[in-house]
Amino acid sequence: MWDWFAAALRDNPAIALFLTVAVAYPIGTFRYRGISLGTVAATLIVGILIGQLRIDISHNVAIVFFLLFLFAIGYRVGPQFVRGVARDGAPQALFAVVMCAVSFDTAYGAARMAGYDLSYGSGLFAGAATASAALGLSTSAIQGLGLSADETRAMVGALSTAFAMTYIFGTIGPILIISQLGPRVLRIDLAKACRAYEKRLGGSAHGAGTSWHHYVLRTYRLFEGSPQIGRTIEEIEVRETRSRCFFGQLRRDRALLEPHPATVLRSGDVVSIAGPRGGLQRLFDVGAEEVEDLELLTIPTTGVDVVVTRRAVDGKTLAELAHMEATHGIFLTRIRRGAMGDEIPILPNTAIHRGDVLTVVGQPERIRASIATIGRADFSDKETDVTTMFLMIAIGALVGVPVLMLGGVPLTLSTAGGVLFAGIAAGWQRSTFPTFGNIPPPVIWFMNVVGLNLFIAVIGITSGSSFVEGVQHVGLPLFLWGMLATSLPVTLGLLIGKYIFRFDDALVLGCCAGASTSTATLGLLTDQAESQVPTLGYTIPYAVSNTLLTIGGILMVTFLK
Repeated sequence: MWDWFAAALRDNPAIALFLTVAVAYPIGTFRYRGISLGTVAATLIVGILIGQLRIDISHNVAIVFFLLFLFAIGYRVGPQFVRGVARDGAPQALFAVVMCAVSFDTAYGAARMAGYDLSYGSGLFAGAATASAALGLSTSAIQGLGLSADETRAMVGALSTAFAMTYIFGTIGPILIISQLGPRVLRIDLAKACRAYEKRLGGSAHGAGTSWHHYVLRTYRLFEGSPQIGRTIEEIEVRETRSRCFFGQLRRDRALLEPHPATVLRSGDVVSIAGPRGGLQRLFDVGAEEVEDLELLTIPTTGVDVVVTRRAVDGKTLAELAHMEATHGIFLTRIRRGAMGDEIPILPNTAIHRGDVLTVVGQPERIRASIATIGRADFSDKETDVTTMFLMIAIGALVGVPVLMLGGVPLTLSTAGGVLFAGIAAGWQRSTFPTFGNIPPPVIWFMNVVGLNLFIAVIGITSGSSFVEGVQHVGLPLFLWGMLATSLPVTLGLLIGKYIFRFDDALVLGCCAGASTSTATLGLLTDQAESQVPTLGYTIPYAVSNTLLTIGGILMVTFLK
């Protein structure tokens, strides 16, 4: 039975490929106290085990999946990468550049001191930085060295061995150092720092942005003596900044009216009004009574995701947006930003940027008016622009083909690097000029997760036969060098962010998590802080580091060659 199964896998390597991911994925996603092995490490390990059967899979299969994965990375990080490098995120982007340089130099120095060749050194860098994409670029660079098939296979096997031995601590290390040791080393009370930051952004003591999206719809009858009588709708909606509210409908002398900004309220009017509960109580605590008017309370509302694309609102705070006529009558319930769609706090002084996704609710006609001012409705869950997607991948790959000789050293972006930058360009284009190139988030997720894991599965299976020999050759020292290559940059990052870049205490740990591309760390930080404020420091460093660490895979092979 076993012999038949092994022969079936050798004769049909596609079965081995899918079986590897099927077995590895639940192992990698299993969490214990917020920590998991990760699907990449699990897939590599399972692939290495199945690879003991000496299954041969063409490298071209791996390249196809890897290019899809790289394009997805670029598409996701494109808006934040361009914004961070171009202007207002420059300090955080520069911090990420510094941290990538420290990570690269540490891994390079460790490889030189340990006497590792370019295969083990490149695997050490990719694993310690958990840069799966760098592993792919290093593999492509090694295969482009012009070595024999046996030499290439041996070097790729050594690369995979080093990556597997250093990746696990590369995942766990930043979590422990940033979320557990970071607050102690920097003497930060994260929860207190986030509350103070929220207050500076206009938040209240009730949590991040509570009064901005916890709202109710009520109807009130006005009597003589109400301070609202004689005031216009505009005066109440615009000038009552402490009680932000919006009028829905108005009943006057039994007639149902649509209130306008110039409408003056009179005694006996019954109004439907939406706003924070406490704000409505302050407005109508004198000279008014709450009544139940089902017709006024039955206001059609809808919720829409709106992508910010208009230059006119880029960089404006929520408080500034609230005073724009086009935003009257809508409520903001969520802001998502960056490659992972991370939620950021809803506070009066929170600035929005192009590429952010705002979830708003309100009457359909008012939402339509706001969309024209802010950007476009995000209906991206419907259809993929397949032509543009594959054309950009092809163009990016062609751009990466040429090789430049500099002092006898061949320099090339490689097809993989070209596709990465094509993805960045496509993602930025879609966020600013959303006329074509749509790729829905579920498709990006599929390309990212499935593309990466199938690529890693090919690497694990094809290098499985040489893994045991590699472990015997490098042993425990490689794991320890990997610990150093992970721990030193992260620890230095805490100090650099705090004392050189002088990031706010509420943001510095999020910046370090982003520069380490550790999403799990960000999750623990937001849990500790009971706030989404650390996310404000995470998105730009994550986008920049994800890109630069990937390119580092080529540079490490070049420097160690």
